[in-house]
Amino acid sequence: MPKAPAAPAPQPDPASYEAALEELEQLVARIESGQLPLEQMLAGYQRGAALLDFCRARLEAVQDQIKVLDEGALQPWTQE
Repeated sequence: MPKAPAAPAPQPDPASYEAALEELEQLVARIESGQLPLEQMLAGYQRGAALLDFCRARLEAVQDQIKVLDEGALQPWTQE
């Protein structure tokens, strides 16, 4: 009876939001190319989900900091 493949070790969190976004973009490009074997595609999807969670958490943390700086009122973003 064949053994199930060992689960890959969890990868560390990226160093920054920008690093996570860059890795996520590269990962999406590899998955969309259609050239990955099924196992690698699944692992890529799982890593992508983890990166997405990391990015969302960082954005929420920054938004919370902005609320504190703006005395609890979230201000609309305007580019000057």
